[in-house]
Amino acid sequence: MKSQNNKETIGDKIKQIRNKQGLTQDELARKADLPYTTLTKIETNVITKPSIQTVVKIAKGLGIKIDDLLK
Repeated sequence: MKSQNNKETIGDKIKQIRNKQGLTQDELARKADLPYTTLTKIETNVITKPSIQTVVKIAKGLGIKIDDLLK
């Protein structure tokens, strides 16, 4: 789901990469050491500006560089 201005959000990017890797939200949340609900809120754009610490954990959980999420 894109935001109102049709710009891809960080949540959109996380969901896309997670799906490409064949991971469920629960699996990624465990790998990233985050609550499942936090990841869900980010992917559904309820949380649109997650903390840098959260983004770092998600990038590590996905095995990618943080830059790949912030592009």
